[in-house]
Amino acid sequence: MRLSSPFLVHLPMSEDIAKNLCHLKQEFVKAYKGNSHIQEIIPLTKSEAFPIDEKHLELLHEFAKKNPIYYNSYEQVIDKSPCMVYEGDINEYWLNSISQGASYQPFYPTWIMTAYIMALTAKNLNFKEAVDIGSGDGRIAYCAKILDLEPYSIEVDESLVKLQKLITFSTKIDFNPNCADAVEFDYANLSLQQPVFFIGGLAQMGGDVLANSIMEKLKKIPNLKENTGMTFAGTYSKKYFPGTLSNDMSEGGWKSVIEENNLNVIKTVVLPSVWTFDQPIDTPYIFTKFN
Repeated sequence: MRLSSPFLVHLPMSEDIAKNLCHLKQEFVKAYKGNSHIQEIIPLTKSEAFPIDEKHLELLHEFAKKNPIYYNSYEQVIDKSPCMVYEGDINEYWLNSISQGASYQPFYPTWIMTAYIMALTAKNLNFKEAVDIGSGDGRIAYCAKILDLEPYSIEVDESLVKLQKLITFSTKIDFNPNCADAVEFDYANLSLQQPVFFIGGLAQMGGDVLANSIMEKLKKIPNLKENTGMTFAGTYSKKYFPGTLSNDMSEGGWKSVIEENNLNVIKTVVLPSVWTFDQPIDTPYIFTKFN
């Protein structure tokens, strides 16, 4: 029997928070004067726009404070919302990630707030476990843990897994880092009941191959497929669809994978990410479930 989490509180729905975060990002872009490699914001207090429990907000800030990729932070009011701005540098980990033969996309961490909203969406969709594939520094699994989902973090880059273990030790929140090739990993050993898999990487950058390989393994696990969700990071940017028809951009580039694997789209949430920081269109995260 799963014990009640000390972090579990009344949870808001994720849709409005996601819209408000995208708006806040656009305002932040206008105001930002720095030149750091990566930058992101986390609200400092619970508000009507961000009705997130204070304990959860505290833990999101704790992740950033204990994560060595961030070297600077400062308070700033953005569109009437008091926020903490975090600036960081991922060059070292980016270079390590591209040297991994089994890696499908270099390390680009999504925003911590985005990771929280993704985990919150999974919680509201009644998933019980979160398996983050290509988990980077483990922020989605970390957010899943504080939302009382059972997390599993799968990352092939040993240096990133060491970073995850450092964060686990520093925050005292164990989100179960695993250093493994996700394609070779034995998911049957996890005894999953109602999992959602988060696939790191755009379809156009090898994410489709990764997703298809994992789904082939999942289909062989008895009674698992019907309870399993798959979440994909998509894009609406035309630079990823050169010379293609507009319908190839459906579901953020994941349409063929969704159709070939008989998946139902159950929700799409648009959220900020590092790679869309200077773009007006943010990243769609497509939540699906096996039909």
